Amino acid sequence: MSSSKRLFSLNPPFHHYLVLSTGVFAILAGILHYIISGRADPLHCNSLLTRGTWLDENHRNWQPEGCMLHAYQSKDTAPCLASRRVIFIGDSVTRSLYFHFMHIIDPTLPNTPPDDDHKHSNYSFTSDSVTTLDFFWDPYLNTSGTLSLVHGHLPSLGVDDRPALLVLGSGLWYLRYATTGGLPAWEANIESLLESVSTAQRKPADEVVILPVEDIVSSKLSPERAETMHSSDVDAMNSDLHHRINPPSPAIYSIFSSSPAAFPVSLPLVFNKMLDDASTQDGLHFSDDIVKSHANILLNLRCNNLWPKTSPFDKTCCRAYPLPSFLQLAIIVAVVVYGPIMLYLAYTRNPTKGISFPGEYRPAVIFGFSIGLIFIADRTGFWLKEQKQFNPWTFGFLVLCSLAAGLATVKRADKDMGFLNRDQTDEWKGWMQVAILIYHYLGASKVSGIYNPIRVLVAAYLFMTGYGHTTFYIKKADFGFLRVAQVLVRLNLLVVVLAYTMDVNYLSYYFSPLVSMWYLIVYGTMAIGSQYNDRMPFLLSKIAISMGMFTWFMTETWMLDAVFVFLERIFSIHWSAREWSFRVILDLWITYFGMLLAIAVIKVQAYRLTDHHLWPMAVKAAVGTSIFILLWFFAFELMQESKFTYNAWHRYISFLPIVAFITLRNASSSLRSCSSRAFAFIGRCSLETFIIQYHLWLAGDTKGVLVLLPGTRWRPVNFVISTIIFIYISDHVSHATGELTTWICGNKEISLPSSTRNVTRHTASSGSSAEPVPLATDIHTTKDGDSHPIKPDSPVRPTRRWVDRLADGTSPLRSPGYKVWDKGSSWRPGVKTKLVVWMGVMWLANSLWTST
Repeated sequence: MSSSKRLFSLNPPFHHYLVLSTGVFAILAGILHYIISGRADPLHCNSLLTRGTWLDENHRNWQPEGCMLHAYQSKDTAPCLASRRVIFIGDSVTRSLYFHFMHIIDPTLPNTPPDDDHKHSNYSFTSDSVTTLDFFWDPYLNTSGTLSLVHGHLPSLGVDDRPALLVLGSGLWYLRYATTGGLPAWEANIESLLESVSTAQRKPADEVVILPVEDIVSSKLSPERAETMHSSDVDAMNSDLHHRINPPSPAIYSIFSSSPAAFPVSLPLVFNKMLDDASTQDGLHFSDDIVKSHANILLNLRCNNLWPKTSPFDKTCCRAYPLPSFLQLAIIVAVVVYGPIMLYLAYTRNPTKGISFPGEYRPAVIFGFSIGLIFIADRTGFWLKEQKQFNPWTFGFLVLCSLAAGLATVKRADKDMGFLNRDQTDEWKGWMQVAILIYHYLGASKVSGIYNPIRVLVAAYLFMTGYGHTTFYIKKADFGFLRVAQVLVRLNLLVVVLAYTMDVNYLSYYFSPLVSMWYLIVYGTMAIGSQYNDRMPFLLSKIAISMGMFTWFMTETWMLDAVFVFLERIFSIHWSAREWSFRVILDLWITYFGMLLAIAVIKVQAYRLTDHHLWPMAVKAAVGTSIFILLWFFAFELMQESKFTYNAWHRYISFLPIVAFITLRNASSSLRSCSSRAFAFIGRCSLETFIIQYHLWLAGDTKGVLVLLPGTRWRPVNFVISTIIFIYISDHVSHATGELTTWICGNKEISLPSSTRNVTRHTASSGSSAEPVPLATDIHTTKDGDSHPIKPDSPVRPTRRWVDRLADGTSPLRSPGYKVWDKGSSWRPGVKTKLVVWMGVMWLANSLWTST
């Protein structure tokens, strides 16, 4: 029984039950979170101000519970603060916050008072973005100037009269100097200020913030301060502030009742939770890192919701998700409901069969359901998002666990499976993908020693693209349009749909465009003069010319700029030439190295050099050299000053560790005959895991992580739950996109001309069930290097991939598929017609997108 039938039978395998129950649990957790707290705090402003924890020990990565905090820089503040006024009023704690806030907006401005002899003074600065930043010294918040600002009586400064942000801080001086009246005087003043803000005809600022009274470290206070300042008084003052600004509802609390109205004032009680006793010297003033984080929270509170509602959505604290445009919503609905509608129509045509799930509609249902789930996960607040945090111990633990799983599932074949056989390449893609996923999840890109090897893994995928496709075209000489269409559709179907449904730039999913481009380059290089591909000087000259021309094209930036300008003007495609140039140049030649290795392997097999009596000695020498190269590479990359320094070397040396690994992995028949089933499983859906991770495992377009179970403390549980769902969805989308590729590209058999002398003419056709196209095409060669395809009736041949069936011409006729055309019509569109129509639809969507 096929897996598709088992999945929807009354007795599915255990792993389906596990994943489905996990998914139901995640959905229920999202619903309960919305009912209990999400409905009252949909933008997570309250979470930003009241709850959170440090993710690191250095106090640089504060995590509000359930949302992503943006680390503001000077260029980020202009949209909400340019040509506006920001006012801080208060004591020395407020002054310290003022200077760090100002330093974020403009790093050229000071982050401490410029004159220690005049600390108790007013300050005023203007940033590069013409933001006026004022501080007024008033530790009791009772001067006439303060009262005038609170009542909304603002002097004109040539900018918008009303400040964008007003921050008030007081309390400690009332405790320090009892002659001021102490707690009763502070309470009376706070009550008066809050009443003035709430009754003012004009709000004194776009955002009014009253700072909590800062917690003190009694053991570090001076004797004079310790005599009058007590932690219990600070707690009482903050409790009073909280209940005044957020009064309790007079009605009995109910999860279905509306939250009580609060004062138009923000109270960041979380500031005190961020304090660390070890980060203060005098018991009152804390380290720069902590105060800077306080300032960053104020910027997130004020500015996040004013940012353009475009990707990446990496600021989810105090920010609303945008509603999809009409065109975007129409595309989402079309993708999600197409499969169920076709299923319903199939049922209405033959209701006697009852409700079933025909295989021809299953891919569309799965694909549409997955797109809908991805949209909900990363474009709504149904599930939470939090920041990444790198931890070397966590990284090592996950790597060791993955390695253990891979080794525990190693299987050994009864014979030598050949050089870079299918199981081995699937395994290779799989463990590399696992490493890349862990790297992304923990945000390890800032660690040069990890970033550099990951760059080699990405290069290895491109190396396999050159190796695999070159081997295919030399051995099978299939240069027909149908195969080109199938490869490109299979690589880009999911990416193109996500680009429209998630409103994301196509190039942001950089790997699919990158592999597609290199496939076309390999195809063009091999197809031109393909009848002479058996002549080695000619073939090597073609590759050298292609390599030189493409290098020239990429180094002359004006040509790439011109291409992207043309795409923008004609097709309304807005791509960044600078970003694309970085991606391409980083691995500029690795695909060509893959092509050269493919030719070398084919020649070794053709001349049967493995039978030479010196071959074992050559293998031993290659193994020794490979070990030395790997040791040298890791030493070299660890000694680089930064990842930017390594990037300058990467294109020249990345082929060395790749070839060394291939040599060691294929050094003996025992190594070639064994492979890891766990890694091979991931390898078979590596394209989907690479793409879907952007939104369904990670979040905020890879900037954060998806949190299915609310609470930062549950991160390990969240990791397990989200990983189970993510891998399951990726695997099923992989199969679904393969089937959809078959439907789009059709099944009509066509005869292709032979393009290589001494190679048997083949007939190309699509398979009855398109299997996954990996990130790089697999090539399966036998031990003796036989270049002829295995006959379709061979009893030892396992179920083969669509590319094998395509080259052999052994595809059986497939089922009618998606019956979107008139039942009685004798005409059905071919693959070229379908692709032209789809490209026309995308051009129209691009043209209308900017106006929606």
